[in-house]
Amino acid sequence: MGGNKVYRQAWRMMAGIIILSILCIFLLVRMHIYKTNIRNIKEELKRTLEDDYNRQLRVTLFDRELTELVKQLNKNLDHQKKLKQQAERSKNELKQSVSDIAHDIRTPLTVIKGNLQLMEKEEMSVKARDYLGISINNADVLKKMTDEFFELSVIESDSRPVELKKIDIIDFISEFIIENEALIRGKELEPEIVFPDKPVYVMADREMLLRVFGNLLNNIVKYAKDSFTVKIVEREKEALTAKDHGKADMLESAKEHEAGFIRVIFENALHGNEDIDTARIFERTYRADKARKSEGAGLGLYIAKLLLEKQGAGISAKVMEDRLVFEIVLSK
Repeated sequence: MGGNKVYRQAWRMMAGIIILSILCIFLLVRMHIYKTNIRNIKEELKRTLEDDYNRQLRVTLFDRELTELVKQLNKNLDHQKKLKQQAERSKNELKQSVSDIAHDIRTPLTVIKGNLQLMEKEEMSVKARDYLGISINNADVLKKMTDEFFELSVIESDSRPVELKKIDIIDFISEFIIENEALIRGKELEPEIVFPDKPVYVMADREMLLRVFGNLLNNIVKYAKDSFTVKIVEREKEALTAKDHGKADMLESAKEHEAGFIRVIFENALHGNEDIDTARIFERTYRADKARKSEGAGLGLYIAKLLLEKQGAGISAKVMEDRLVFEIVLSK
């Protein structure tokens, strides 16, 4: 009898241990599933933020609190998606409006300028001729501004991939300097050219690169003192780092190229009284001349940056003592 009692107690203890073991295993499995769901939700949210991922969050564990949390997160994601779509529509509508306005203004401006130039041939007083000269200059400024806005709207709305071709950058820059010799000499500037003694090839779009160099030259003739320098620095299989360049924005737009890359450097002395913020110089709204004494809308460097980014290239700027330095990085 006593043996049966001991046997029953041992059985109960064994059953209790088995039940506790099953319960522990169940809790461990549930905790693992819970943690897996949390990790999956975190990864999904990360992908949504970084890659514009567009999938609803899901859970594989029946847990009321977790399910309610995921429902609320999905509602927030849907709301953010709608806000983003509205912002994108508004942005596109604004770009189209700017493009339409710039296009509509260009035609009457051309007519106005033509009529003003015809008036120059007419007899008029000295005072009237002075007023006429002011009107022609203002018409030129307004036309340049509308041209910049129109060009910007075209660039930003064009999402087609850029076809890069092999270009001898030394020949390209030499031709560019020759074609713009009148502008350079007219500003009494002396170009200094520093090139390697062998051909250097890059992968780029010729027309885009021509517009980039044109915008940089316009900036040079605006701020340069006496002379400017154009040089090419060739690198082979070297990673572009923040240390060797010193500009984080360059790292965003110009990645490491296994085949190497080259730097085209534009450098000019400043007059000494310019206050140039190189951290903001490529922003759409930045102007070094706060009084807006210069011609155009001040979009030239912003447009240059956009055109280079479309080619997988990059540009940065820095001031070294009294010199303004632009560095363009192109892949070989």
